[in-house]
Amino acid sequence: MVEKGLLIVLSGPSGVGKGTVRKEIFSQKNTSFEYSISMTTRSPRAGEVDGVDYFFKSREEFEDLIEQGKLLEYAEFVGNYYGTPVDYVRETTLKGKDVFLEIEVEGAKQVREKFPDGLFIFLSPPSLSELKNRIVTRGTESEEIINNRMNVAREEIEMMHLYDYVVENDTVENACEKIKAIIVAEHCRRERVEPKYKKMLEAN
Repeated sequence: MVEKGLLIVLSGPSGVGKGTVRKEIFSQKNTSFEYSISMTTRSPRAGEVDGVDYFFKSREEFEDLIEQGKLLEYAEFVGNYYGTPVDYVRETTLKGKDVFLEIEVEGAKQVREKFPDGLFIFLSPPSLSELKNRIVTRGTESEEIINNRMNVAREEIEMMHLYDYVVENDTVENACEKIKAIIVAEHCRRERVEPKYKKMLEAN
């Protein structure tokens, strides 16, 4: 009997470092998660590659996928769509592999409704001032957009109650270790392993 894989959702305010933490976890040799690449209508940032960091789509292409029900979740954030292809997630978890999603808070809320047995981890900043500093340091947004992101971030932090765990991103290394420990613990949760042993007892 193949144990169904976990759907691991890493989310948090824009600028908190979701992408950096996810990349660090996936760069480690003992990582065996499948990364579900998100789709977006925003333009690629310097160094980002289509099909690696995101699937970059036009607004029209994205809206066609919404119509076809091909997205597990999607959200419009600061004028751009972000979303997760649904078929890949379902097929991969049924094969017993863990799927790792790095998505915005609004998207995570939708996934929670469709995949209530997923593992939801909220990545939080050490402080709001540190979060603003990280966004400013990017050097890619105007002051108006930065202020907009900070207002959204406050609202997103208030949605922390929708998650199973909260990990503070004080350093990338600490955040990665905590996230990996949470995933190990989830695989040992009684509700997940009990069916295997019930089948074992029935067979004898």
